[in-house]
Amino acid sequence: MNAIIFLGIIGPWQIAIIVFAIILLFGGKKIPELMKGIGDGIQEFKKATGNKEEEKKQEETK
Repeated sequence: MNAIIFLGIIGPWQIAIIVFAIILLFGGKKIPELMKGIGDGIQEFKKATGNKEEEKKQEETK
């Protein structure tokens, strides 16, 4: 029973292994480009959700 509980916990060694695998797969030069793409995607998502909230406020005031 205790082994099942610990399977869902990610520790520092697992994170280190994942980061190492990502560096091996993509290389050091591609990682900044990947992070920039992820950041741009998050920024676009926030803009889109912000526009929806503004539309709802405008509809409520009408």
